[in-house]
Amino acid sequence: MDDWTQTLGATPLLLIAAAAIAVILILIIRFKVHAFVTLVIVSIGTAVAAGVPTANVLDVMLDGFGSTLASVALLVGLGAMLGRIIEYSGGAQALADKFVAMFGEKRAPLALGCASLILGFPMFFDAGLIVMLPIVFAIARRVARHNVLLFGLPAAAAFSVMHVFLPPHPGPVAAAEFYDANIGLILLVGLVLVFPIWYVSGYLWGKFVSRTIKIEVPTLFGDVEEDLPENPPKVSTVILLLLLPMVLIFLNTGLSTLGSAGVLDAEGPVVEALVFLGNSPVALLISVVVATIVLGNLRGEKGSVLEKVLDSALGPISSVVLITGAGGMFGGVLQATGIGDALSDSLTDLGLPIIVAAYVIAVIMRLAQGSATVALVTAAGLAAPAVSAGGYNELQIVAVTLATAAGSVFAGHVNDSGFWLVGRLMDMDVKTTLKTWTVQQAIESVFAFGMVLIVFAVASAF
Repeated sequence: MDDWTQTLGATPLLLIAAAAIAVILILIIRFKVHAFVTLVIVSIGTAVAAGVPTANVLDVMLDGFGSTLASVALLVGLGAMLGRIIEYSGGAQALADKFVAMFGEKRAPLALGCASLILGFPMFFDAGLIVMLPIVFAIARRVARHNVLLFGLPAAAAFSVMHVFLPPHPGPVAAAEFYDANIGLILLVGLVLVFPIWYVSGYLWGKFVSRTIKIEVPTLFGDVEEDLPENPPKVSTVILLLLLPMVLIFLNTGLSTLGSAGVLDAEGPVVEALVFLGNSPVALLISVVVATIVLGNLRGEKGSVLEKVLDSALGPISSVVLITGAGGMFGGVLQATGIGDALSDSLTDLGLPIIVAAYVIAVIMRLAQGSATVALVTAAGLAAPAVSAGGYNELQIVAVTLATAAGSVFAGHVNDSGFWLVGRLMDMDVKTTLKTWTVQQAIESVFAFGMVLIVFAVASAF
């Protein structure tokens, strides 16, 4: 692709992208074509229509597919194994019973969402979600078997909010680097904002939508009808196993952030070793091994039985992995065809206030090509010179940074791999995922932007 240059303008490229998204929705919703097949077909058609040389089309598709699988497949596979062994041991049900006993059935969704917010501080969105789902499903089965959205949406939204707005997650850190914003102040303001953002877009929206859309608790981590063991593990043991990947991942994100800030030597052997152990796939691998020993071997389970238990976790998630990878493929094709570049070039002279311009650019980039990271980086790169020349104070720059992050999460849909991950993990079809998750992401984005505007107005008064 190095010798190929996009010659189409922004208008035809955006029309191609819009047509591709429309075809995906029609094929899947109207004609019931399998999502994986649909995404592959439309990715090919989009690349060809946008002028990508036919000799390069497959490479472009595989780049997007492979890069998505590189970040998703290990996490989903290992996370499913961890969830399956916890479910098989009876630990998930034991924790669910304790949870409901402590908080009551009515407060369970709120408490579960708050627990997800805490877990989401160091854990990336996809890793945190796959670790938390066994408990989400167990509690939903215990309280409302036909209403998994009441618990699943608030939990997923909690991980999304933490991932989008708080360091040490990559989005706000990347935006802070472009804007030369104070990371500590971003963290402080973000901590004030994340709970109301989650409460409105996650908890209240989850309660509202679950009244009309009923979804059975998925059997992702095992058959809900199977007999649970008579001697389930202690609740404290299960909690410690769930906290293990969180602690390990926090070593990675926390130490990496401190290293980037120059607080400690990021190249020291001890720090490098801890950062390696805290990589999400490594942390989950360690957690799976520890859980297998603690919940399996030490409780008298034989190796062959445990091998079958772990293997049974992989079949149900194979579709999740492939469809998520195909979603990444489609998003990668949209990026490679130059749609994002053409769009960003046409948005540089909007004449809007800088905080509004940064948000709008991030929103449009998000809708056009799917990746929140690309949307955030592009918008921050375009807005950074104006911010630098504008003489803004530190709090105003923090507000612009968080506004850009808010725009980058707006209304994730079929060109976003996260859309497919959430939808398939919760056993939702495309239409239902659009009604629930896409709307949640839009609410999260718009409500967060409104709150950030208040911060910017307050900062402007000083």
